Amino acid sequence: MTRLLTTFFVAALLAACATPQAPPLHISLLGSNDVHGELLVKEDRGGLITWSGYVNAVRQARQLDGGAVLLLDAGDMWQGTLESNLLEGEPVVAAYNALQYTAAAIGNHEFDFGPLGPSPIPETPADDPRGALKQRAKEAEFPFLAANLIDDTTGKPVDWENVYPSIIVDIENVKVGIIGVMTHNALVATIAANSVGLHVAPLAEAIEREARAARHAGASIIVVAAHAGGDCSNFDNPHDLSSCQTRHEIFRVAEALPKGLVDHIFAGHVHQGMAHIVNGISITSSYSRTQAFSRVDLVVDRNSGRILDRAIYPPTRLEPANTYEGIALVPDAQVAAIAEQAREYAAAIKERKVGITLLTPFELTADPESSLGNLYTDALLDATDADISIHTINSSIRANLPAGELTFGRVYEMSPFGNTLVIIELSGAELRQVISEQAHRGSRRIGFSGMRVRIACHDKPMQVEMHRDNGQVIQYADRIRVAAANYLATGGDRVFASVMPEGGFATPPDAPLIRDIIMSSLKKRGGEIRAADFASGGQRRWTLPPNLERNCRLRSSD
Repeated sequence: MTRLLTTFFVAALLAACATPQAPPLHISLLGSNDVHGELLVKEDRGGLITWSGYVNAVRQARQLDGGAVLLLDAGDMWQGTLESNLLEGEPVVAAYNALQYTAAAIGNHEFDFGPLGPSPIPETPADDPRGALKQRAKEAEFPFLAANLIDDTTGKPVDWENVYPSIIVDIENVKVGIIGVMTHNALVATIAANSVGLHVAPLAEAIEREARAARHAGASIIVVAAHAGGDCSNFDNPHDLSSCQTRHEIFRVAEALPKGLVDHIFAGHVHQGMAHIVNGISITSSYSRTQAFSRVDLVVDRNSGRILDRAIYPPTRLEPANTYEGIALVPDAQVAAIAEQAREYAAAIKERKVGITLLTPFELTADPESSLGNLYTDALLDATDADISIHTINSSIRANLPAGELTFGRVYEMSPFGNTLVIIELSGAELRQVISEQAHRGSRRIGFSGMRVRIACHDKPMQVEMHRDNGQVIQYADRIRVAAANYLATGGDRVFASVMPEGGFATPPDAPLIRDIIMSSLKKRGGEIRAADFASGGQRRWTLPPNLERNCRLRSSD
C-alpha cells in the first residue's frame, strides 16, 4: 500500500510540473495579384477599399485565436487605372502601406512607368529607366521581392533599396521564409527600354536557392509570391487538376521543385483562378483587378514549426457583404481616404466627354476580330499612311467600352498603357513570317486592319495568303508599312521577334499616344456609333483551318 501511494504521489508531482502543451498557431495567408491600380469600388464590387474590410475581418478573427495574418501580393500592383497611373502608382503603394502588406513580388507592369515623370521611357542618359519603380519601392513600408530579376553587370539579383530576393518573418517564434519571383517573359511583357541591363533567371532555380537558404536560417514554412500563372475552373477538390491548364508556367515551376521544400505559392500574371495542390504545394490565384482574393489557413505546431493542417479556399469574391468570418465588414478608413483622394485627383480628366455615344457595347473577346480590336486597329490605320495596323488582345486592350456617352476615363481604362504609335517597315516575306507565327498563338494572336489573311494546311507546311483590303496580293518583295504600339516594336509579346533588328525598331520620342489617336478617330466619326460599324464585313480578317495546331506547321526553311 505504501509503495502504491508513493508511486501515485511521484506520478502526480511529475504531471503537475510538466510544461503544458502550447496550442497550435493559426496563420492566415492572404493574397492579392494583378490589382492593376483598382483602388475604387467598381460595379458594386472590388477595389482596395472593399479588400481592406476583408483583410481587417480576418485579422480580427486571428486576434481572437492568438494567430496571425501574412498579407502578400503577386505583382502588377499599380498599372491600369487613371487614379493610379496619374501618380505612377503612388496611391496604390500608400494603400498597401495602410493595409500593412508583408511583402509584394515585382511583376512585369511594375516597369511600365519608366523614369519618374511623364515620359514612359528614358529620354536622356541621365534618366533611370527604373526610376518610378525604385521610388515606389522606397515609399513602401514592406519589401519588394524579386529573386530571379538579375542585374547583367553583377550576375546577381538586383540590389535596389527595399528590393530583396527573399525575407524571413518571425511569427510567435515560427519563422516563415517569403520569396518573390516573376514570369520568365516579364521583361518581354513591358516596355523594353525600361529593362535594359536586366534578365530573368529560371523561376524554379531561384526559388530553390532562396528556399534552401531560408530553411538553413531556421524557416520552417516557405511561401512564394510568384508573378507567374496558372488557370483552373473547378475548385471542389484541390487535388483534382482535371479543370486546370497544366501547360501554364506555375505548374511547371511547382513540378520542378523538390518535394517538401515549398509550402505555398501565390500566383498571378494570367488573371485566372487557382486553389489547387501541385507536387505537394498549394497554389492560389484570384483572377485580377480585385475581383477576388486568395486565402490559405495553416495550423502550425508552435514548437517544431510543422504544418499540422491546411485549408485552401477557392478564390473569394470581393463583393459587398455585411460580415466575413462572423465579423462586420468595415472598410479601412485610411485606405478609403487614399482612394477618395486619388479619385478626386482624376475625376475632372476621367469624366471629360469624347463627343460620341456608343449605341452598343464594344467588347473584347478571345477573337482578335472583336469589335473593340477592330476599332483599335482601324483608328491606327485611319491616322497614318501605313498599309496595315495591328494590336494584341491582352497587351493593347484591357477593358470593354460600355454603351452610353463615351468619356476619356472609359477610353483610358480600355487603353491604360502609355503606348505610342510606331511605323515600321517589313518586307512581304517578313510579314508572312510574323503572320505564320501568330497563327499558332490562338487567343493571343494579333488582330489587324488593312489586310486579309487565309491560312491553309493539312499534314503539310502552312500556306499563307495575304491580301490588301482591295484584294491585291501582298508579295514577298513588297515593302509594307505597319502601324503598331511602341511596346510591340521594341520586343513586347515577341510579335516581331523573328524579324526584329538588334535593339528593336526605331521609336520616335515625340510619337503620339495611341489612346489619343483612338479618341481623335472616334471624334471624327462623331454622333452615334455601334459595334456593327466595325465588323469585318463579308470576309474575315483571319481565315483559319480547323485543328490548326495539329495539322499546320511552318516550313523549316522560313
